[in-house]
Amino acid sequence: MILILSAAPGNIRAQEIDLLLKGGHVIDPKNNINSKMDVAITGNKISRIAADIPANTSKKTVDVSGLYITPGLIDMHTHVFHGTDPNSMTANSYGGLQADAFSFRAGVTTVVDAGSSGWRNFPLFKAQSIDRAQTRVLAFLNVVGHGMRSRFDQQDVTDMNPVMNAHMINKLYPDIIVGIKSAHYWGDFTSVDKAVESGKLANVPVIVDFGEHTPTNPIQSLFMEHFRPGDIFTHTFSEINGGRESIVDEKTRKVKPFVFEAQKRGIIFDVGHGAGAFNFNQAIPAIKQGFLPNTISTDLYNLSMNAAMKDMTNVMSKFLAMGLSLNDVILRTTWNPAQVIKRTDLGHLSVGTEADIAVFNLKKGNFGYMDVRRTKISGKEKLEAELTIRAGRVVWDLNGISVPEWQMPSATN
Repeated sequence: MILILSAAPGNIRAQEIDLLLKGGHVIDPKNNINSKMDVAITGNKISRIAADIPANTSKKTVDVSGLYITPGLIDMHTHVFHGTDPNSMTANSYGGLQADAFSFRAGVTTVVDAGSSGWRNFPLFKAQSIDRAQTRVLAFLNVVGHGMRSRFDQQDVTDMNPVMNAHMINKLYPDIIVGIKSAHYWGDFTSVDKAVESGKLANVPVIVDFGEHTPTNPIQSLFMEHFRPGDIFTHTFSEINGGRESIVDEKTRKVKPFVFEAQKRGIIFDVGHGAGAFNFNQAIPAIKQGFLPNTISTDLYNLSMNAAMKDMTNVMSKFLAMGLSLNDVILRTTWNPAQVIKRTDLGHLSVGTEADIAVFNLKKGNFGYMDVRRTKISGKEKLEAELTIRAGRVVWDLNGISVPEWQMPSATN
């Protein structure tokens, strides 16, 4: 049990803790915690986790009884290169969203932009979006130098430069760029192979949106011949006729055997819900047959934000309705993505780590959850982010549980 204070017990002084979350149920899959615990924050770090930390040792105590305390969530597939180019998809465009507008209210403290920028425009993305966000913003670099300006740009093989991609990661932005993205390519495996070559040079994973091929390229070949263990297949539960092969056979509704083999090989399967890439016809049979995604993500952008995908809590609740446990869902939005992007400093509540924390209310009732084909399933549970803490500071407080009750000021003469 990791109940170790950063200072020796004999040195504990009254109110050395800045913020104490008291009475909640901690779920921290990395540290195998799934029980009632208090969490103490000193400065911007987690300083103690214990079953009963005295309130008088903290400057401020927040009662989170009946709520769940988790690591701050990691949304591994977003588009947050917000800008004003009217002709661009998600690079410096209205298609990309401001990270802070959608993160904290869903318990998300880290987002990973999925290839909106390439090596040519990443500096603009950093200055314009990353550096201005309170949310921690990381990125997959697009294999195409100009990033995700249009589907036509994604076909430009001459702008796929593994040497420049690796240079951008290894020499310039090793703390921000966590991988390479290949997407929307209409041809053979060239875009994937250039991304993998970039990934080898930079020692990072690749994430691939493998659709829009005519004729359809086989995903078995992608998983077993082109991918390395640790590479990522996003939009796992999409079902698109023509251009994209599904993991569940559309006639038999059986998961294709090589999909299980690929996951055992170390291929990562990411949800990447989006506006058009999540279908119950794929997800429900797969889950019933024992196939679970490695990571749960939103594919947040302008077309998905108000559709079947509302935010991260909606997608997580959808998976609860399909039979995953709360621990399963938290694992796939915290510690699993942290390992996939090789940022093992994130996604857990270990003492000494930066205090990125989410507090959830698991509401009971009758709720409806949609897929991209506008069909729905019913669920009895819904996650709601009550409190979000980023680097030790409260950045989202749905019902004001961290602040005092209002009182009428005393009258003055």
